[in-house]
Amino acid sequence: MKPIIALDADGVLVNYHHAYADAWARAFGARPAVRDPEAYWPMDRWQVRRLDGDELEAFRACFDAAFWSSIPAMAGAVEACHELVAAGYELVCVTAMELHFETARLHNLHSHGFPISRVIATANAAAKVSPKAAALRELRPVAFVDDYLPYLRGIPEDIHAALVLREPNGSPNRGDGLSRVDSQHANLADFARWWLNERGSG
Repeated sequence: MKPIIALDADGVLVNYHHAYADAWARAFGARPAVRDPEAYWPMDRWQVRRLDGDELEAFRACFDAAFWSSIPAMAGAVEACHELVAAGYELVCVTAMELHFETARLHNLHSHGFPISRVIATANAAAKVSPKAAALRELRPVAFVDDYLPYLRGIPEDIHAALVLREPNGSPNRGDGLSRVDSQHANLADFARWWLNERGSG
C-alpha cells in the first residue's frame, strides 16, 4: 500500500484567483483589473466592488459545476505531483467545498493531467478545528499540504503539516497557529522538491 500525501486544491493545485476573475467576467461582462498582485484574498487582488442583493446572487450562481471544472492549474503543480507519484506516493485531494461539486473538481484536476486518485470534499465553515481534520484522520496521509493555516488546526499530530504561504498581503498564515506547521513552502513545487530531496539531508 502506497503512502498517501493529501493536497488542498485552491491555491495549491489550482489557481482560484484567476478563476474568481473569470467568474466575475461571466457575471458582469468584464474581467476586473488587478488591484494588488500580492493580495491573499481575491476580493483584495482584483478591482471589484462588494456585492449584495441580486448582484450577489448572480455572482454566486457562477460558482457552479462548470466553474469548478475549469480552474487553471497553479504553475509547476502538475509536474510536482508527477514527481511525488514517481517517488511512490498516492495523491489525494482534500478540499473544503460542497460535496456535490466533488466530481467537477476531480474532472478539473484530471483535465490538467494531475495524477490525483480521488477528491474528498469537506465542509468549509469556520471552526476551532479544521473541517478537513476528520477526513485526514480517516485517510492517514504522511503529509498534508494546504495554503490556509486555519485548515491545519486539529489535524493529527503524526501528519506532516506543510503550509504553502503564497501571496502575503492580508494572509491568514501568521500568528500562533504556525506552531502546528512542520514546514513552509512558496508553492507545491517547492514542497515536492523539499520533501523528496532536502528533507532527509537537512
